[in-house]
Amino acid sequence: MEPLAERLRPETLDELVGQEHLTGKDSILRTAIQQGKIPSMILWGPPGVGKTTIANIIAHTLEVPFYTLSAISAGVKEVREVIEVARKQGHAVLFIDEIHRFNKSQQDALLGAVEKGIITLIGATTENPSFEVNAALLSRSQVYVLKPLGEKELLQLLHQAMEKDEWLGSKKIELKETTALFNISGGDARKLLNLFELVANTLKEYPIVVTDQKVMDIAQQRVAIYDKSGEQHYDIISAFIKSVRGSDPNAAVYYLARMIEGGEDVKFIARRLVILASEDIGNANPNALLLATSCFQAVTMIGYPEARIILSQCTTYLASSPKSNASYMAINNAMSVVAKTGDLSVPMHIRNAPTKMMKEMGYHKGYEYAHDHENNFSPQEYLPDEIRGAKLYDPGRNPREDDLRKYLKALWKEKYNY
Repeated sequence: MEPLAERLRPETLDELVGQEHLTGKDSILRTAIQQGKIPSMILWGPPGVGKTTIANIIAHTLEVPFYTLSAISAGVKEVREVIEVARKQGHAVLFIDEIHRFNKSQQDALLGAVEKGIITLIGATTENPSFEVNAALLSRSQVYVLKPLGEKELLQLLHQAMEKDEWLGSKKIELKETTALFNISGGDARKLLNLFELVANTLKEYPIVVTDQKVMDIAQQRVAIYDKSGEQHYDIISAFIKSVRGSDPNAAVYYLARMIEGGEDVKFIARRLVILASEDIGNANPNALLLATSCFQAVTMIGYPEARIILSQCTTYLASSPKSNASYMAINNAMSVVAKTGDLSVPMHIRNAPTKMMKEMGYHKGYEYAHDHENNFSPQEYLPDEIRGAKLYDPGRNPREDDLRKYLKALWKEKYNY
């Protein structure tokens, strides 16, 4: 059986709950649909407020070929295939869900067909199109902003479900409390209806009395929601980071898949990997930061779906690398010293002396140019007098940093005797 949200998906604008400013009587979008002259458009709004539903209604209303692509799984090849079919048919409507996930080259592939009228584009996005959609494509599209559903609309959806769905209608359901249903769904109609169905299917009592406590109990046991602004978002990114830090590539790539399937921003994931490369690996494997930085650049250019491969390569490499937080601890130690001691004077011998007067004042006097000495090293003091000999960087216990420790000890003798 299809999920409740799919069984109840509206087929006409009159059945759509919410978005009256776009689909109500004499509204601009309703008028365009009724006249059969819709422009290319971007539907911008949070999840579960009717973007895909509006696209489906347009598909059912207009007597033109209608094609659907998801930016998560489709690439330039699929876009060009649809454009070629539309060219042969004369015209078609193309709906692209999560269009913000298309990179520049993928969006550019649409531009010519939109300009020539080969396709009418309907793009759906949860992100601000001003930032995520190419300016050229955006200038040729109308942007319609969909509003979050309020409690009135969400309650209407629940009553509509009990009245129209045959399976729910066979049960006697009393909505004693709805706060938990509304809070967990976060204004997302799809989540609300599917959670409502789960509650109705789990509770074996008759009649079914829906309370906040029952909903919370069921949700905690059975519902796995990845919400980019909710608790699961933070739980899964935390699990991802800890798995990489803990050198478990199996767990790390699992949580990576959870984030990708949940629609997480590719750049958000890549940024976490860049941070991980320094915070948790550092000088134990300096190549980790190079790969993570390259990963960020690559996924920014490529986008989904292929970006998943690049993210997987970087994730498994970082998880499999030796670990060290010595660099992270070093900067924390240094900042703690700065916070306690304030603006200590830089030793005179390592100050810059660009003018004659500064030289006469002793700036730069006594400085020993390291490259003039054996091993390109001079054992002079670089820290302010008040914190002479302070130990801030302690190399980690791994082969690479063991080499650094030996090198520093050979240079500094007792002063840096790690």
